[in-house]
This record gives sequence, C-alpha cells and structure tokens, in this order.
Amino acid sequence: MFTGIVTDIGEIESLTPVAQGQLHRLRILCDYDQTTIADGASIACNGVCLTVVGSGVANGKTWFDVDAAAETLGMTTAKHWKLGTRLNLERALKIGDELGGHIVAGHADGIATIVSRENLPDMARITFRTTRELARFIATKGSITLDGVSLTVNTVDDVQFAVLIIPHTLSITTLDKAWNEGSEVNIEVDLMARYAARLSEMK
Repeated sequence: MFTGIVTDIGEIESLTPVAQGQLHRLRILCDYDQTTIADGASIACNGVCLTVVGSGVANGKTWFDVDAAAETLGMTTAKHWKLGTRLNLERALKIGDELGGHIVAGHADGIATIVSRENLPDMARITFRTTRELARFIATKGSITLDGVSLTVNTVDDVQFAVLIIPHTLSITTLDKAWNEGSEVNIEVDLMARYAARLSEMK
C-alpha cells in the first residue's frame, strides 16, 4: 500500500523488451539508499506498483530493476516510457508511517488525458478527461491519484474533473514539466469510493 506522497523522482536508465515484447525490464535511477531496497520490495512508479527484481549502485547513483508485464503496458502510460523518462517514486507504506495522502493501492485503473492546463502564480489548475466507467468514482473534494500523486478533486463535470496543484507538489514531482495539454497520466480512483459503489450495487 502507498499514500500518494512522492518521495523521490526516478529516471529510466535502460528498457529491455523480453518475452516477445510482453514484458519490459526497466532499470530506474534514484536517490534511495540501496541498502534499504530488498528484492521483492514494491515501489510505485508514476502510480504503478512494480516489484524490485534487483538493485545496486553505479557511479554514485542507486538503481533498481523492475518488470512491467503486458497488462501494465496495456493499461497504463508505461507503454510510453522510454530512456530518460522521469517517474514519481514512492516506497511501500510501513506500519507506523505518517499517512499524509490517502490509501493508494498502486494498481492504476487506467489513463486520464489532460484537457487543459491553466498556469497560475506558482500553481496550476489542470482539467482531465477520463472514461465514464471511472468518472462515477470521482467526486468533488474527494481523493484521486494521478501519476502516483495524491490530489484533491476540485470540480467534476460529467467525465471531466479538475485539480489544483500547489507549489510544493510542483517542486517535488514531475508534474511541472510532464503535465501539459494532451498528456496522458495514470489514474487510480479512491478505494473507498470503489467499495462504496460496489456495496450499493449489491443491495
């Protein structure tokens, strides 16, 4: 589990297709202490929970390897990742850690597309479009995870919704440079909203 609070920005150093292109092995550079990264650990990369299959240090920089399988490549923006792509990273939540965002599974539900971006003094208001299936789980003042970042929904209009990005979030994530009109981002709806909808359906 995660909280949607980004703790580092990684960069893809290598990307190797394997298994007839159905699996991509990624090597990601980061600033985490390599001694704290165990094989089998979970790290959210732009909101996608991936499993560490190896790690090390080279040229003073920590690296870790993860595999992105066919479903991940099909459902998320991972299919667009390439050498040099910068990723929002978050380590898995430990018991006793501060829950600064909201409960995030790291299982992206799909992709949202940026419809517009309004740059304000030190902030940005960004409007997204998603599918009707996912839009029913999005509510004003509710939580949403976009590219691994926990955000509050400001407004909802049918299948579109908007968020306001504060200066701190812009400064510690990839949002300032990577999010522009037409950009695709990974979206994970609030787990509580999903369970509430399921309970309602079962009545």
